[in-house]
Amino acid sequence: MSLEELSASQFTQTRTFASLIANRDVKRRRLQSKQELHEAALDLLIRNQNLIELFRETAVSMRPLGSVLVLPVRNVSTSTQSGGEIDKSSCGQSTNDVRVRTAVGNVGVSLLEREVRKEAEKLGVPVQVLSAQVLVDILTGLRQQGGGVSAMLDSSERTRVSVLLKTAHELLTVGAFSPKLLWQYYWKAQPVLEVVCCLHAEKLLLLEDILHSSESGVSVWLVSQLQCLCTSRETEGADVRQQILSTVVCELVRVGFQTAPDSAVAETCCSVLDHMLSWMLDSLGGGDTSPPEQAAAVWLCVFETSVFGAFVSEDTLRGFFRHSLTHILTHRPRLRVSEAIAMQSQWNFAKTAPLLTSLCRKVCVLFSMEEVLVHLQQVLETLEVNWQNVLSCLSTLLVYHTRTQTCLKELLSRLMTSAFHTYDVERMITAFLLARQGALEGPAIFSSYSDWFKMAFGGTSGYHGTSKKSLLFLMKFLSDLVPFDPPQYLKVHIMHPPYITGKHRALLQEYICLAKTRLSDLKVSVEEMGLYEVVSGAVTEAQSQCPAEQDVEKAVALFQSTGRISATVMEASIFRRPYFLTRFLPLLLRPRMLPEKPDAKMAFIEALRKAEKIPTAMYSSYSEACEREQQAGGADVCDSPEQDGTPHMDVQTRLQQLRRLLTTGANEGDVRAQLSRVSQALGSVCPDSPDKQTNHTVVRLTLDLPTTPHAVASVVDLVLRCFCQCVLEACRVSPPHRQGPWVSMFVKTVLGHQKFYSALLLRVFQLLHLQGPSLAAAHVLGLAVLLVEMYACREQCPLVEVLPSALLLSPAEALCTGLPSSTASHMQFSLRLSVAALCYALCRSVSHTEELHHWVPGQLYKQLLFVMPRLLPETRAGVAAMAEGSVFSEEGEGGDEEECLSAWASVTDSNGSLRSTVKAMWKHTAIRKLWNHPEHQLSFSEWLMAELGVQRSVDALSDTERQLYERWACLQWFLPLGVANGGCGGSSATACKQIVNAVLDTGMQSEQLLSAPAHTDSCCVDVLSRLQELVWELEFAHAHRGTEREEGHFLWDLIEQKCSVTSDPENISSELQLQRTLHIYNSVMLALPAVVLVRVSSTGGRNQLDCTALMQHINNYQRRVCCPAAALSCPLTGHFLSAVFSASVKCKSPVEAVSTALSHISLQCPLLLVSAALWWRRLSAMLCSLCERVMGEEPALIQLLRDSEEWASRAAQGSSPGVLPAHPLLLAVCLHHALEQQGGSTEHIKAKLTQSPECYRQVLVFLMFFYVTDLLCAHLRPQDEKSLRRAKDLSVCLLTLLVDSSDWLSLFHQSESGQGHAYQCIFMVTTDVNIRLMPFAFFSVLADAESRVLDRAVRVPGFLHTAVMSYLALLRLFLRGHTAPVSSETPPLQILARAKCIVLNSIQQSSPSSLTHSKWSKLQADSEELDPEVGAALSVMLQPGNPSPDLCPDLCPDLDVASCPGRSFL
Repeated sequence: MSLEELSASQFTQTRTFASLIANRDVKRRRLQSKQELHEAALDLLIRNQNLIELFRETAVSMRPLGSVLVLPVRNVSTSTQSGGEIDKSSCGQSTNDVRVRTAVGNVGVSLLEREVRKEAEKLGVPVQVLSAQVLVDILTGLRQQGGGVSAMLDSSERTRVSVLLKTAHELLTVGAFSPKLLWQYYWKAQPVLEVVCCLHAEKLLLLEDILHSSESGVSVWLVSQLQCLCTSRETEGADVRQQILSTVVCELVRVGFQTAPDSAVAETCCSVLDHMLSWMLDSLGGGDTSPPEQAAAVWLCVFETSVFGAFVSEDTLRGFFRHSLTHILTHRPRLRVSEAIAMQSQWNFAKTAPLLTSLCRKVCVLFSMEEVLVHLQQVLETLEVNWQNVLSCLSTLLVYHTRTQTCLKELLSRLMTSAFHTYDVERMITAFLLARQGALEGPAIFSSYSDWFKMAFGGTSGYHGTSKKSLLFLMKFLSDLVPFDPPQYLKVHIMHPPYITGKHRALLQEYICLAKTRLSDLKVSVEEMGLYEVVSGAVTEAQSQCPAEQDVEKAVALFQSTGRISATVMEASIFRRPYFLTRFLPLLLRPRMLPEKPDAKMAFIEALRKAEKIPTAMYSSYSEACEREQQAGGADVCDSPEQDGTPHMDVQTRLQQLRRLLTTGANEGDVRAQLSRVSQALGSVCPDSPDKQTNHTVVRLTLDLPTTPHAVASVVDLVLRCFCQCVLEACRVSPPHRQGPWVSMFVKTVLGHQKFYSALLLRVFQLLHLQGPSLAAAHVLGLAVLLVEMYACREQCPLVEVLPSALLLSPAEALCTGLPSSTASHMQFSLRLSVAALCYALCRSVSHTEELHHWVPGQLYKQLLFVMPRLLPETRAGVAAMAEGSVFSEEGEGGDEEECLSAWASVTDSNGSLRSTVKAMWKHTAIRKLWNHPEHQLSFSEWLMAELGVQRSVDALSDTERQLYERWACLQWFLPLGVANGGCGGSSATACKQIVNAVLDTGMQSEQLLSAPAHTDSCCVDVLSRLQELVWELEFAHAHRGTEREEGHFLWDLIEQKCSVTSDPENISSELQLQRTLHIYNSVMLALPAVVLVRVSSTGGRNQLDCTALMQHINNYQRRVCCPAAALSCPLTGHFLSAVFSASVKCKSPVEAVSTALSHISLQCPLLLVSAALWWRRLSAMLCSLCERVMGEEPALIQLLRDSEEWASRAAQGSSPGVLPAHPLLLAVCLHHALEQQGGSTEHIKAKLTQSPECYRQVLVFLMFFYVTDLLCAHLRPQDEKSLRRAKDLSVCLLTLLVDSSDWLSLFHQSESGQGHAYQCIFMVTTDVNIRLMPFAFFSVLADAESRVLDRAVRVPGFLHTAVMSYLALLRLFLRGHTAPVSSETPPLQILARAKCIVLNSIQQSSPSSLTHSKWSKLQADSEELDPEVGAALSVMLQPGNPSPDLCPDLCPDLDVASCPGRSFL
């Protein structure tokens, strides 16, 4: 076969390129160079082959080496460069069949260019037109295959377009492609945004050129494509979508805000951006046509500053953000101002859509808050705004930026000043809306509306105080607001009205009347407004505690702290009487089971009743209802039922979100926003408003308070637990000084919820005082952080009252007061808490201008100073040196940051020991320098109180260790420490005084201690040992110097100071308090050496015993609390006598000094000798031994006491006792004691007493006094009926023996003429209570006496005067209620009736000459006031020619004769 035939056959037979190459096995010259291969390939391609099949196979075979470009060439109809038209018929057939497939490899571009030019020549069109048309056809074909309308390509399309555009770029480099023509054709084919972005990225067709193009509808197409892009749900192309948005937005912002603002292209760009922003804001409405929030969130990402990078300048970006902020504020202003006023309460931050808050944050990120609020003011003054967006944006800025609060206050000041200067109502409305919006976010963010309103208009310096016109402007403005104002704001205006002078008060009254009418229309009663209500404007969804309940709690708290009814309550009882009677009193007088000891509420009710503020019927109903409650077992009807369910799930969710934010190290704004949401959740769970102010409410802390309701308690525990977890997580991420102020914001957030805040404080108080040792490390750390931050925010926190001390302290100081340190475990807990708090405060002070003392509660630092040297002996030297001030360096107080971090690391190290942590903390000079501040100095008295509270049986120290520690603290720490720093200034006497005071105070508070459970094994014994050491040191010091011991009487001075406060003989409570004080004081005095109680003075060169102070103490104080009366206790009697005997060793003649001293004592302090005689048998051996040791012989008193005791024994046995030269009082007490010791029946003793000779009449009188004392003691302290009967019978027996003598009358009434002077000493022996009750004893004895005895008694001189004066005294006792504690088988009223009968009969039996006219007149004047009937009887005796007693038989007609047995003897 010839070559030509072979070629023809090959041409007619279709064979593949591979088989063609395979059959050519003829050996030919091997081509070596690329150029030769290139030319050979072109030569092959230009032969008469089937090009379509050839390129199809070539593309398949070369696919691994490159990509395939398919160029379908269809009917081309376009204008040529010369303006002619291409004939469609001449080229239609060719273009219908031509399909060019080009392999892009080493020969791709050349081949493509050659073929495109070849086809362009065939079609007669320019090569740029053909390439653009073919490229558009390919792009359109791709979207037709994909189907649907989209702004993005799929992955395969994206790959093919990428290769296609690279090829187009190559064609552009050789002049075979026109981007302008491409856009013209592509615009008609509905372009895809991603393709356009790819053209922009390849720099084939820039977006700026598209925006400058003349095609209409570019902006509409771009908006639709962007919206389509945002709504796309393809997850695999998220990065591509973000890249497309970034590219488009960067170009729009750069072109729109960098060029002239009035240019068409700039308007187009702004229009596109505005349409998209409006589209996103429309999603907040939630309508059917609104875009989904997910799509809007996609567009939100374009406002990130990182999107623009270096492509857009900062000035351009600021212009875009400023424009966007304006658009947000003015987007669809649908609401009028009146509607905004009514709906504002629903627009706080927590209720604002997160999309809007994020948008506001992003567009304001490049501006300071001053710039933002200035721009806000400009927008408000020039444009119509969307009030919801404006106020929501303001809330967002307040929450996320702390600086906004100050800037907003400045803006409000400018608005108010300008409004009153120009009388501009719009600026007034703007200011009120902005102030109310800030108040909605709570006290942690902005001040309450009531506080702002009071500050703006509550004083003479208010904005309205400049002129009358300003006042009229304000009142008209407020009046115009009334129809639209919500009730909570009207309440603010009524409760805190503007300050208006007297002559314009009518304007205010008109407004208040109008506001009350509006409240009535709204079904809101003005009477429901609380007396102490502080309304801030927020609307609460649930109110579990009405204002009246809060008023009752506040009124009771104020009464307890001040002791007076508050002026607010008194004013309400007059000016708000309907509220007072129908709201306040019913809640105050709710029936309950009354406590045994009257509480503050009972005292408050009693005070109101005495002030006649409680209607009688209402009080009677209350009393009866309380009695029924008592009988029913005390079911408290005022307790509200516990709510079911778990409404705190939202709170838990919010707190968990907060924890995640802190774990990831979120910025401050996000944390503040989350805390705002936590506040909103708390507001929905707890009944109080999020911004309810508590700065006027005193929170009371005591362990005796009733248990918090379960619903509130569960939320409190949840919040505390989550807070501790948040603190722990935050500390793991960064140290405290790098965490931001989130803890401070948390504290301020809690302050906005009054009920929750009170429950939280009470719970923390209980945890610290009852469960401290069992708390985990995380809990201790969290509580320590909470205490530090609460102390730092103390100015914003309401004061806390710690009961029962009633001290008003800041919350942190109150919680730290009395931290438990009574046991070893309590001390360990206190040390852990104190160290954690101090280390946290140390780190916080590094990043703040405030010094360390601003963060550390003084009570907490004092607790550290107490427990640290006690548990860690190695720190004692440092503490003593710190007190001396010798270790302070010149370095700054804050300390180095690295050192602070090391201290904090030791706290959070779970493997570290407490001892190492304390050492790491204590080495910081800043910690030790806290001692320089007085509020952080632990005084000696405070140390003593803490030490006395330690329980010895569970102390961390052994007895020996405790002795060593206390001796170090007294002698090395506090004794040399200056008085100004809480020490003793080197004075042992001062130290002794403080120890005694501490022991007394501890004893007085033993029943009310909060720091430890009740126990009896305190360290009082050890502290008294220190007192003994110091007292002996004083004694030896004075003995060595040979000086008088003036300080020896510091004990008497102390007890005089303590008892003078409670000394009120007319007050039973005061008397009981005095008894308790002296009981504790006596234990201290008995622990001291007796010798220090008596002073030795030098007179005429001779030393004498000065017992003046001792005698005054016994007469003024010990006498009043004797139990039984008329006798000191045996230990005190022996101690006082030992003091006299022991001090005599300093005198030249001890026996003579003792005798002289005892002689003075017998005259000026008979109670001591009476007590010595009473306890002689128990004291004789001790006193005799002491005399032998000290003086060598016995003083005369010893023998006299011994003789008196023997005399009394003989007398009691009925034998003749003989005559003894002793005071009758001494003999009487010995006889009384002997008779009682021997016992026997009353008749037997009567027989012995009847045989007593007349010479012992004075002894019998004093003996009667002792039995009358027994009678009163039996009444005051009920014993068995036999003792009472015995005392009364013996008193009557002695009266029978002594009735003819007037001496016995001196026991019941002091004679003014001096008669009975020998018996006046009884008033120096018995108690004041017995002296006051002598009239009661007088008539009790007379009432049991026989008629003949009464007959004889009436004839005794002075009886009538004594009887009348005793009766009047008895009446006064009844009127004052002093007979209430008297127990008798005879009712007190019956005794009073008998006394009156006796007095009237005595008057009838007396002659006018029995008393002088002046005495009759005085008795008649005194009686007329108390008992007119007795006064009338006495007045008869004063009339001239008065009738004889026989003519006045019925001066007491109303008395029952049967009840007056004494009547028959007359």
